[in-house]
Amino acid sequence: MSVSEQAGERTDRDDWDAHWDQYAIAAEYNPAQSYRRRLALRLLERRTTPERLLDIGSGQGDLLVAAAERWPRAALVGLEASQRGNEIAQVKLPRASFVLVDLGQDVAPPPRLAGWATHAVCSEVLEHVDEPVAFLRRARAYLCPGARLIVTVPGGPMSAFDERIGHRRHYTPERLRETFEESGLSTAATFGAGFPFFNLYRRVVIARGEQLASDVSSWDGRPNRAARAAMAVFRPLLVCSLPRSAWGSQIIGVAYEPR
Repeated sequence: MSVSEQAGERTDRDDWDAHWDQYAIAAEYNPAQSYRRRLALRLLERRTTPERLLDIGSGQGDLLVAAAERWPRAALVGLEASQRGNEIAQVKLPRASFVLVDLGQDVAPPPRLAGWATHAVCSEVLEHVDEPVAFLRRARAYLCPGARLIVTVPGGPMSAFDERIGHRRHYTPERLRETFEESGLSTAATFGAGFPFFNLYRRVVIARGEQLASDVSSWDGRPNRAARAAMAVFRPLLVCSLPRSAWGSQIIGVAYEPR
């Protein structure tokens, strides 16, 4: 593959405006997304109820929609590098603020958001980032001292679809802990989750291979009938998956901004 072809492939897999145009509806059906949201929200409120919640890489806003229902008094802000994602999110949740920010670039936060967040989440983002340590260092500028941060990242092997949408790496709890420590965050815990049914879901995704892209993207933006049926089967099963397990292929991290 030539350098120009490699550059074109990288541009395509990182085109998040196109991604949300193509896969926004499919993401709403995805039971893995719902599973991760439940884990993240529970961990966010483990010690205190969020007062100012920041979603780092907020995509199309689904996590903050769930947060708004859970904590109606919390101030909510999403940081997202995709203008299209922000547009979709703002329609879903008008009371939140969605800010166009690329933490892959060395840009200071807007003054009103510097040291703003008491709680933050970064869900399924770091696997897309070339320099996750630098990314988290920039994200820290938005956190107040002592802010609680929940991170989710994929573990285990990549699927063809993962590679298609730009995954650079998958994680282990140890690797996520190292990333926290190198970024200057204080680590509370890193662990696996999702055994056994989330693991099984991932095996199905991997087995489907390249075909998954067409399964979850059709003329009307909805997954095809077979994909919707499979997602419906797994939705209640994932609820029964363990929230913490050494064998879980969903990787979770809990960290704090140092005081």
